Amino acid sequence: MERLTDDERFTLKTGAFGAVYLVSNADPGIFALVRESFAASGVLSGASGVVKEALTTGPLPKLPRDNVLEVESMVLPALGEAVEILRRKSPADVREYRSVVLAAADEVARAHKGVSPAEDAVIARIRDALGAGD
Repeated sequence: MERLTDDERFTLKTGAFGAVYLVSNADPGIFALVRESFAASGVLSGASGVVKEALTTGPLPKLPRDNVLEVESMVLPALGEAVEILRRKSPADVREYRSVVLAAADEVARAHKGVSPAEDAVIARIRDALGAGD
């Protein structure tokens, strides 16, 4: 395994936290946001190895707040790039990253009244960006 740079760790973090943000905003609500935040943090903090290091160190990503399409155009490529980074530098951690991101997205969706069709659609886009069907 080759050590990740700060920029590479930030890419992994942008993808993971951005995925949570996208799912949370697919079916917004103030009370839902609190539950979803707790659900996601539990999953993300449970990561291991290189993935845990990337998700728990350094600054939080700054995502656009006004336009979900802008967030999506930033986050989905970051997810794909994160997988490629891990394939090159720590192939054993690709599965961990995909698993943690998808589990966090799923927990966010289930945290408030179950998974809505909008949340399910976002999770499908996240899964595609991660290449989770590979």
